[in-house]
Amino acid sequence: MRRRLTSLCCALGLVSVASPSYADVVKIAYVGPQTGAVTQYGNMIRDGILTAVEQVNATGGIDGHTFELMSVDDACEPKQGPIVANALVNQKIKFVIGPVCSGVALGAAPIFDEQGILMIAPSATAAEVTDGKDYRFVFRAIGRNEEQANKAAEFIAKGHYQKIAILHDKRSYGQGMARVVRDDLAKLNVPVAIFEGISVGDSDYSSLITSLKAKGVDFVYYGGYHPELGLLLRQAKEQNFRPTFMGAEGAGNLEINAIAGDAVDNLLVTLPTDFSGEPANRTVVQQFKAKGRDASGAYQLMAYAATQAIMEGIRNTHSIDPAKVADWLHANTVKSVIGDLSWKPSGDLTNFKFEVFKWHKDGTKTLVE
Repeated sequence: MRRRLTSLCCALGLVSVASPSYADVVKIAYVGPQTGAVTQYGNMIRDGILTAVEQVNATGGIDGHTFELMSVDDACEPKQGPIVANALVNQKIKFVIGPVCSGVALGAAPIFDEQGILMIAPSATAAEVTDGKDYRFVFRAIGRNEEQANKAAEFIAKGHYQKIAILHDKRSYGQGMARVVRDDLAKLNVPVAIFEGISVGDSDYSSLITSLKAKGVDFVYYGGYHPELGLLLRQAKEQNFRPTFMGAEGAGNLEINAIAGDAVDNLLVTLPTDFSGEPANRTVVQQFKAKGRDASGAYQLMAYAATQAIMEGIRNTHSIDPAKVADWLHANTVKSVIGDLSWKPSGDLTNFKFEVFKWHKDGTKTLVE
């Protein structure tokens, strides 16, 4: 098992803003993949956190505190959850944004909560992360699987498809998403002909595609990340199998274009609202651009909002005690780049919106519903 901690004390933002007059530098840890197949999701979230931290430091910090980002690589491997969590406990970290992947979050969240480390997940959507846990220190800055799956199922039901196949990657995030889509379609009296898991990391799905084609499938929903969906799209096109494909937000990034090529054109994807287009966020988007970063991906502004929530908790409690900040978040609403954030006792957001987009071969997306 690998474990890597690297400090991201950026000369452009953190070091240049801090001065000896400030009493303390508070470390915020980002936990996510910096290696492995889904590194780009980690990059999106790190960019969002770093941009928010830089802006706070540039305005002088909060109550004498400036902030430094520490990155921890988990490679999106579920077994790394307890490992990275215990490493951060040993580092005496107070605040964590992440983990990025639901499988890692499942193993890390109970340790963070037990040790009093405030965690806000900007992308981990699996219901199991918070269900029945009664956590005090664990929050999300994104909706849950079922909220996204509900939107997908409602959209699919309107399409009057003849034969629907639902595939998943057998992981917490992907299988959970697929299961809820299947169950929601059942409630809408829409039959699912095939519900099947595939193996992550396989390079040849041709036999599966042959089977789907032979059975007359005209719609394929995939629960999981982009590497496998990209291969499914490309290999389906090679066999002249052209159903409508749909994926979740874990598939919505430019890397799928590199894998699928032109076969990605018109893929349906459920994603959070594109908050980068909101007029109120124009200045924030420019702050991203000024650092050579893109604010328009699935997770950048979720991560920025998670950072805003921690900062607002510190500002309003005049404390860097995670317990005080967590209690304040449970009791208050935070104005953020993704709208007003308030939390249920579970740490889940009270409101979050997913939408359906059509993904294009040039890497752009168009709102469908």
